[in-house]
Order: sequence, then C-alpha cells, then structure tokens
Amino acid sequence: MPYLYSVTKNRKVKKLLTNLTFWVLLAIASGALLGHFFPSKGVAMQPLGKYFIEVVKVFINPIIFLTISLGISGMNDLKKVGRVGGKAILYFEVVTTIALLIGIVVAYFIQPGAGVNTNSIEGGDISKFTKSAETFSWLKFLKDNLTIQVLIFSILFGIFLSKFKGKARIIEPMKFASKYIFKGLHIVMLFAPIGAFGGMAFTIGKYGIATLMPLGKLMLTVYITMALFIFVVLGSILSYYKISILKFLNYIKEELLIVLGTSSSEAALPSLMEKLEKMGCAKPVVGLVVPAGYSFNLDGTTIYLSMAVIFLAQVFNIDLSLEQVLTIIGILMVTSKGAAGVTGSGLIVLASTLAAVNVIPVEGLALLLGVDRFMSEARAITNFIGNGVATVFLSNQEKAFNRTMMDAAFSKEAYEYDLKNEI
Repeated sequence: MPYLYSVTKNRKVKKLLTNLTFWVLLAIASGALLGHFFPSKGVAMQPLGKYFIEVVKVFINPIIFLTISLGISGMNDLKKVGRVGGKAILYFEVVTTIALLIGIVVAYFIQPGAGVNTNSIEGGDISKFTKSAETFSWLKFLKDNLTIQVLIFSILFGIFLSKFKGKARIIEPMKFASKYIFKGLHIVMLFAPIGAFGGMAFTIGKYGIATLMPLGKLMLTVYITMALFIFVVLGSILSYYKISILKFLNYIKEELLIVLGTSSSEAALPSLMEKLEKMGCAKPVVGLVVPAGYSFNLDGTTIYLSMAVIFLAQVFNIDLSLEQVLTIIGILMVTSKGAAGVTGSGLIVLASTLAAVNVIPVEGLALLLGVDRFMSEARAITNFIGNGVATVFLSNQEKAFNRTMMDAAFSKEAYEYDLKNEI
C-alpha cells in the first residue's frame, strides 16, 4: 500500500510539473509579487511579455492564410463561404450591440462614477490617445489592419485554388508548411509562463495596486458585468446547442491565463484556432470567423467603452438626455470596431467617441489611465471567449460541427495525450 501511494503521488507531482496551466498561474502570481514589492524590477520585466507577444504574432497571419486557403480550396460549394461570412457579420453586430446595451444599463444602475473625487486622482498625459483618435474611416481601418487584409487575400486565394486544375501541386506544400508552423507554435507556447510573468510584473510594477483604490468601484463593476455577459449571454448562446460554457472555458483555460498574463488576446489567437478545430469546428469556419471576430466581435471592449462613457458623464455630473445616449450607442457601434484588441486601443477609441459626442470632457480620460491596463485584461479575455463562442455557434449553424470530436477534446486526458504526441 505505501508503494502504491508513493507511485500515485509521484504521478500527480509529475503531471502537475508538466502542466502548462500550473506554470502560467505560478508565473502570474510571481510577476504580481515582484511588481508589488520591487516596482522598478517589475517594470524592467516588460520585454519578457512584450517580445513573447511579438513572437506569437509572427504565427498569426501565416496560420490565418493557410487555414482559410486550405479550407476554402477543399469546399465544393463556394456559396457557403459567402453564407458563413454574412452570418458572422450579422452575429457580430447583434452580440456586440447586446454587450453595448448591457454596459450602459449596468453603468446607469450601479453608477460607478457617482461621488468620485477627481482631485484625489493623479492626472496623466492623454495627448498620445487624443492625437490618435482621428475620425473613424473604414478605408483607414482596412489600410491599417493587416489581419483583415490577410483574411481577404486568403479568401480570394482559396477561391482561386478551388478552381485551379493543378491545385494539388500547391496544396501539398501548404499542408506541409501548416503542420510545421503549428509545431513551431507549440514550442513557442512552452515559453508562455515567461511572457505572462513579464506582463504581470510590468503592470503591477508600473501602475501599482494603489492606483485601483480610487476607481475600485468602476473596476469591480466592469469585471462583474463582463462575467455576467460571459456566463449569461455567451453561456445561453452555447446552451442553444447543448454545449456547456464551463466545459468550454475549462478547455481553453491555458489560453485564457496567457491572455490574462500578457493583457493581449493576440498572444493566444493561433492556439485558439487550433483548439477550435480539435474541438470539432470546421477549418473554413474557424479560418473565417476567428480573424474577422478579432476586429469586429470585440464584446469586452464594447462593454468597457459603453461603461466608461457613462462613468465619465457621472463623474462630471453631466445628465445625458435619451437622444445623447442613443447618439453614444450609435457612435460606439462604429468606433468600437476600430479597436484591435491590443492594450491601449480602448483609450484611443474612447477618445474618438468623446470627441464625436462633444458633451463629456476628453480630459476625463486622465482618470482612467491608472486602471485601464487592469481592465484591459478583462476586455481581452471577454473578446477572446466571445470569438471562441461565435465560432462554435456558427459551426453548428452551418452543420459543420463534430460533437464526437468535442466530447474527446473536452476530455482532459484525451487532449493532453494528443498534444504530447504532436510536440
């Protein structure tokens, strides 16, 4: 019996020590402690998080190109591509509008800006955000968004391949490249704890826990609202096809921790695409929905922007009329699409929204500088989950979802075995 106990214990220890989730959690906690007790050293860790994200970003566009091109090239019905794209845009608009309305309603109900003493909060330089907050332009948006450009090119190239008689000579090398790009990604993701450590140490070291106190009510309100959105709205969307939101979140927990540590959804985007395919979502749907959702389905960003506008109105005791609220909703439905899910973009979009409304002082952004980084993590996580749920939903809509694969993927042992074999 002692021998069996010892063997079982050793297996559990070995399993824990080889678990990426454990190491990412440990890294986040260690980074937070370093940033809190040794702020200057925490700030010095910024390159670890920054360069990890930069390395992962190298994989994003090749994976989008290969996934979409190969997926479309194997489709017999090209009308399906247009149908999926149309459904995706409609889904994005409906869900982000719901997120927008939820943010405004909760902000009015809880009133996080009521009673905030602006004199007790140290102001900051907002010029870099106001300078970047130019009038929204779809042409500028498409010109500056490389992901959307790659998405469009990949669709066109995939259509070309589907019609090209000698496509086999092109497809085989692409499949070979795809296989090894994902293997390379797996190797890079082993360094995720280092990136998470650097990102968290920098955040806590630069901004400090103390900066959260004056605007603690706003932060708490934003986090609670996003949690409700994830479990109620997104949970209901998945439950329509009898899929558990809790099982889905457990399946992508490693990616969620990476997003939490680095404060950027880019850091786990390629890994999410791969996991959604392993979960049973069709390759073409994953390739179309995830990259497009990265620019158009920013649920967390939308919630934050709507709550931030109402918060600032409450801080400055501005009683917005119904017409002004509707105007804000209309503007945010457009400007929120310009946020790319990267840290700092929220303030730029918020600045452009306030300038367009021209009722709430843009200088109020200085109040949010200290806590924006902390709320950026909540935005990125909500955006990330929202795009995963959108892909699962639309795959089911298109009858391009394999529930047997989902059941296998949700089995922890099955997924870990598959991942180890690939690496």
